[in-house]
Amino acid sequence: MVLLGLTHPHGIKPMPAALYLEEHRRAMSSSDYQRYPGAGVLFCRDEARLFQKAAAAWLIGSRSLVMMNAHNFRDRHGRQTRPINDCYFQVGGKNYDFGGDLQLGIPADADALHITDDWALARLEHAVAADVAPQPVPKASTLTIGYGVLQVTMVSPAGHGNYNGPTSIEPCRIHLIDPPTEGGIRRARHDCNDGYGGSGSGLFDDSDHLIAMQSASLDMNRRLAFDIERHYGSALVIEGELRSAIVKILEKAP
Repeated sequence: MVLLGLTHPHGIKPMPAALYLEEHRRAMSSSDYQRYPGAGVLFCRDEARLFQKAAAAWLIGSRSLVMMNAHNFRDRHGRQTRPINDCYFQVGGKNYDFGGDLQLGIPADADALHITDDWALARLEHAVAADVAPQPVPKASTLTIGYGVLQVTMVSPAGHGNYNGPTSIEPCRIHLIDPPTEGGIRRARHDCNDGYGGSGSGLFDDSDHLIAMQSASLDMNRRLAFDIERHYGSALVIEGELRSAIVKILEKAP
């Protein structure tokens, strides 16, 4: 289960087609930001040391904690690609620097980055403006392992390289929950359209609860029908060590 990261090395580049034949994406509206208040964007330096929009990220549980993918900072072999201070977080139309600490789901001695340890948590140097609300800490997951169609909404505040717009939101479906692997976290296979820059997008249930975070998709931009084994998206359910880490950080300094 090797990670296929979605953060393009030179920033988000336009792509010619969506991931699947079926597509219902649209741009996020002001009411969407009210429904999903923690939606933000990670900006990082590229090879030319210029800041580029890299991925989605979430203000989670407090006005100073950000959740995102580990593959923004590690390659598929677990090697560092950039430090956290090469990035900043944008939410509510303002930019915020990170405080320097980065907690990763991938173990320090790991030689591969997997879907279910593809998470990172970092504190901001200063709390965001008081009028910006964080995304609530996800409830303990009640999803069951195995096949079954669950209607969800993919919220992509950083948009997708294959979508003509800076943000994206789409109704779609989770089809399979795999058994837990790293850190007691499970992978959710879904048919949500995705593209470069869509990493970290949130998958929400019909009650607007954040249940999973997008990690990677197979066969990018093939524009084929969804296939549970060969052509699907992968998100990590927010549970196990990830959810525990969020709660522990907030208990120390809410």
